[in-house]
Amino acid sequence: MVNRYLPAFFFCFFLSYTHAQEVNYEQHIAPIIQKNCISCHRSGGYGPFPLTTYADVQKRGKFIAHVTKTKYMPPWKADPSFSHFKNERILTDQEINQIQLWVTQGMKRGEESSQSPVDYHSTAYAKPDLVFRMNSSYQLSAKGIEDYRFFHVPTHLDRDVYISAIAFVAGNKRYVHHSRIMVDTSGQTSGIEGLSEFDPRSLVFQTKPLMDEFLYGWVPGNTPVAYPSGTAKLIPQGADLIFNIHYAPSSEVATDLSEVHLYLSDVPVKHLIKSLSIREEDIANQPFVIRAETSPTFYVSKVLEEDMNVVSLLPHMHFLGKSMTALAILPDQTQVPLISIPEWDYNWQSTYMYESPVFLPKGTLLLMTATFDNTSSNSLNPTSPPKDVTYGWNSTDEMMNLVMYYY
Repeated sequence: MVNRYLPAFFFCFFLSYTHAQEVNYEQHIAPIIQKNCISCHRSGGYGPFPLTTYADVQKRGKFIAHVTKTKYMPPWKADPSFSHFKNERILTDQEINQIQLWVTQGMKRGEESSQSPVDYHSTAYAKPDLVFRMNSSYQLSAKGIEDYRFFHVPTHLDRDVYISAIAFVAGNKRYVHHSRIMVDTSGQTSGIEGLSEFDPRSLVFQTKPLMDEFLYGWVPGNTPVAYPSGTAKLIPQGADLIFNIHYAPSSEVATDLSEVHLYLSDVPVKHLIKSLSIREEDIANQPFVIRAETSPTFYVSKVLEEDMNVVSLLPHMHFLGKSMTALAILPDQTQVPLISIPEWDYNWQSTYMYESPVFLPKGTLLLMTATFDNTSSNSLNPTSPPKDVTYGWNSTDEMMNLVMYYY
């Protein structure tokens, strides 16, 4: 016998369920966008359009629903099942479903929140304490070639400064592909201004070690890097900065006037941030040559010579890179997973910042692997037909790097 009250029960249940699932921008969507998107999608950011207001998000609601459902956005390349990072941008299934519901329900705004939609105290939005830019605009070649240039930027600092965060701001977001910021205290590098990486004259200025050969590295997708409270990078009084910038090929007349933003530590500094770079010369199975129509894996095995509190990692490869993994084995044989990037993306690279420093004692064994694909089936292969590739600065060459910031 059918209970005559069942239809009414299910109808009421359906109404209550539907009501519970009503999604609006202010309560549900804005927090997702603010946490995962606006570091790039803001005025002056690297995203192609801003997503800082309801109107911005509503205008592209269907597009946002598609790219989040397919997990194309937000871009995050490190495997979260291997290790987690403070700055990771990964939407949960619930957040993805909320965006889908919001769009299908008509993208309602909801009651406007009185709370500020953006944390303007974060490094991405705060006013920098110091800004250093190139001395003059650099005119890029219009011949469609890759270009690597050095720029000498005096600081004229009258005291030592301690940097708690740093950001690079490309003057030409279309053609600046990546940059490396270095610190020189010799006072003898002014002649490197404007020289090409391939100009033999630039070698004259590379004979003496720099005070800091890797103050900061900016690559596509990299957001400002902040160091843990009580730690900082040192830039000494009177030091000079050297910008090493890679420009993508241009077929038009274009210029660049890039700058670096520095944020001073507002607490006493207990530890100075240093960097350790794993490079091609550390590879165990030399030579570092990626033969045409092969997909080799290269290995690094390196014993740490000092205690390290690792605060962030910056991996780097070019178009042939397919995957990279780094693992630490402590002296007591405990395994510490550092990072795994199963699907490398040359066009979206990041500095991966840990929530808390990872302690690696002296004697720790650092293991790293990287796989490359130099076959015809690699749609990203810049050379057709494939040719043998080895180390080099051009994107048609290859690299295998892991920069570790630590104290």
